Amino acid sequence: MVVAEPGADTQSVAQEIHRLSGRSTAAYVIVLCDAADPVSIDRLLFGDTGSSALHDLESITADSCVAAARGGTLFLQNVSELPAGTQARLARIARDGEVRIEGAAIATELRLLASATPAIDADVHGHRFRADLYRRLSSARIDLPPLRERPEDVADLALRIVDDLCAASNRPRRTFTQAALALVGALTWPGNVGELRDALTRVVGNTEDEVIQIEHLLPALHLHRAPAPFLPVGNLRDARQRFEREYIAAVLQHHGWRMADAAQTLGIQRPNLYRKARQLGIPLARLSE
Repeated sequence: MVVAEPGADTQSVAQEIHRLSGRSTAAYVIVLCDAADPVSIDRLLFGDTGSSALHDLESITADSCVAAARGGTLFLQNVSELPAGTQARLARIARDGEVRIEGAAIATELRLLASATPAIDADVHGHRFRADLYRRLSSARIDLPPLRERPEDVADLALRIVDDLCAASNRPRRTFTQAALALVGALTWPGNVGELRDALTRVVGNTEDEVIQIEHLLPALHLHRAPAPFLPVGNLRDARQRFEREYIAAVLQHHGWRMADAAQTLGIQRPNLYRKARQLGIPLARLSE
């Protein structure tokens, strides 16, 4: 089981597990457990089994996702969203390792992978998610840290995402200025990879420039502050100073308020950064060597 906050790229983790396994040449089937109503998700997983009585083994149809994943991997994204009845049927299949298709007992021989948010533990303790299914899914558990806990990865992720977006839309390859990439790495991205990808999708779609600069990023970013109507105050110089203050403060925060590291990222000398901080009213008491 891959446990991660919303927005984490759990699909990539599951695909990599499948790719590196002995089942890599077999089927890899994804089911988005929160993308359909309970009846539809039941039919998707098990097929249209009608009202036939359950036997010792779970009855499914040949056109179901469970049948399609035989011998391979079935990935259940956001598994905690499954209704109770569906959980019970999956638990039975995981326990028995066999199903009935048109009355014949057939081994599933599949790997069940799942993703969930950290709330899955509380759901199990609160009896909102079956403990027996959880035990089987979490026998091997990966807790994926959020982006805010691995800021060193953000720049590489941004570069890879932009490459993928450009390739998918047949656009020329894009690069970042050092300052733009530093801004991306300085943000905490509470929505994780999903939020990062959404922002970069807007950037790639809204500009034809081959080099992504700060002015391309700003309209696409949600800076996670209390919403307020835009009221233009002051002239362009005032606006530039406000942005400069916020950006330099963000880079300093990213580097733990270490002046030397922040100055290197900003591409200026450390004395110049001290002077800028004083001019812009950034509290010097928080700065360190």
